[in-house]
Amino acid sequence: MSSILADQAHRRRIGLLMGIAVASVMLWQTSIGSLLLYPFTILATWFHEMGHGVAAMLTGSSFERLLIFPDGSGVAQSMVPADASGLTNALIAASGPLGPAIAGSLLIIASRTDKATRAALAVVGLALFISTIIWVRTLTGWLVLPALGIAILALAWRGTAAQQRFGIQFLGVQACISVWQQFGYLFSAGGSIGGELHRSDTSAIADALPLPYWFWGAAISAVIVFLLWRSFAVAFRR
Repeated sequence: MSSILADQAHRRRIGLLMGIAVASVMLWQTSIGSLLLYPFTILATWFHEMGHGVAAMLTGSSFERLLIFPDGSGVAQSMVPADASGLTNALIAASGPLGPAIAGSLLIIASRTDKATRAALAVVGLALFISTIIWVRTLTGWLVLPALGIAILALAWRGTAAQQRFGIQFLGVQACISVWQQFGYLFSAGGSIGGELHRSDTSAIADALPLPYWFWGAAISAVIVFLLWRSFAVAFRR
């Protein structure tokens, strides 16, 4: 009987988290929704741009700065060698949408144990502070990111086990869906960031590899959905 009740509770939690994910993506497509979700809009941008920046460093380039603008858009500025291979450029571009999804999946999986949950919350909170000090160069980032870091660290320090578990699962889902903050971005050639026209990540991938940007948008979306599904399967496995 207890195992049946546990399974039912797990299904309800997964349904709640997926409902929040769908609602967030839908609200982000509206002006009032973007305003209501503003802190999470900035958080989504941070996840996305940090994916680019970390990938740049891992491939031997330098991560120079992270700019987050008042409208919620952002850009990670890196110094990539002129002779960098197409594969390197594609990897850096793809890490914006895929890096946060991988990190988010690990956060969800961390919710299996109380100790891992607290550690994951502390890592995210500290990462917000450290990245702000090292890379962020805009007022919006300086104001919002440390505030989010304080809230997450407070949850890790003072929250109940249930609150911490839900918090890390919520953050994991937000990381996974961060690329859909602007849903059409993956399926477009580019858009406005900070008032300037920039190529989309999928367009950058298409420049470096075969197949058009819309194919890469669909492929990335499929991978993110798979990562979410697998992370839930692992996190809620008895």
